[in-house]
Amino acid sequence: MEYITGDKDFKLKNTIVTLGKFDGLHLGHQVLINEVLSLKNQDNTSVMFTFLYHPYNLFSDNEFKLIFTEEEKIRKLSDFGLDVLISYPFTHETKNIEAEDFIREILVKRLDAKVIVVGNDFRFGRNRRGSVTMLKEMEKVYDFKLISFEKKMRGDIVISSSAIRTELANGNMEEVSAMLGNPYYIYGKVLHGRKIGRTLGMPTTNLIPPTNKLLPPCGVYASRTIIDGLSYPGMTNIGYRPTVSDDSIKSVETYIYDYDGDLYDHDIIVELLTYVRPEIKFDTIEELKNKMEDDFAFGRRYFKI
Repeated sequence: MEYITGDKDFKLKNTIVTLGKFDGLHLGHQVLINEVLSLKNQDNTSVMFTFLYHPYNLFSDNEFKLIFTEEEKIRKLSDFGLDVLISYPFTHETKNIEAEDFIREILVKRLDAKVIVVGNDFRFGRNRRGSVTMLKEMEKVYDFKLISFEKKMRGDIVISSSAIRTELANGNMEEVSAMLGNPYYIYGKVLHGRKIGRTLGMPTTNLIPPTNKLLPPCGVYASRTIIDGLSYPGMTNIGYRPTVSDDSIKSVETYIYDYDGDLYDHDIIVELLTYVRPEIKFDTIEELKNKMEDDFAFGRRYFKI
């Protein structure tokens, strides 16, 4: 997959393009992606057009956290089989582009869009004036075809990034996975930690997630770790390790059942499957060790191993 980022001067030909924020790449987003891929052939190019930074970053001093970071998004989309991902710079100039200019200058001149695939609530341009209705009116003017989809539902709940954020904040990992269509995960490189787990006979991998990664509550989770394409059951703690550390950096530590390979500097994926308990500060290391043994026993029951 070609990745175009930070560039406003790209020029593609004969594209089938889907547009949106695509935070989470949930089941609703996958409907759009699958439609693009179903129309792909040797004569056209399948494209996702999104923004490099989430729009809220322009309007707040607080960093807007993402369900999947840009790096994680690239990895997921590469697996889908899209030809091109465009992460367009979201600047004040981008924010203030008129909707008609966005259609003419970006969709037509830059993307040469022949088919445009969006959700029926898609908005764009200055003051969000652009809409599916406007795109429909421009079909004959610019000779493209518009395909729009209703929101995908889970029961009576609209599947959306906002709904996923709510469930993630509550630690409802099963519901998050159901709306994403696959488990929520954290991707990163294994770092050297304090090796406290190793001294307790319970060695763990250590990831420090990016500051813009949206994480669930601190605590213990049953997890799966993907290493070189293979899946291993485990238990993961997200938090600050208050019993053994006074660090202010949140880490992701995972014990992998029956695995004794050296993972330092390896890239791994940690999927969080179910929330077990909150992070606790124990009075002694022995209390911590006993609770970790309880957690690992839970995991063996959960995974039936």
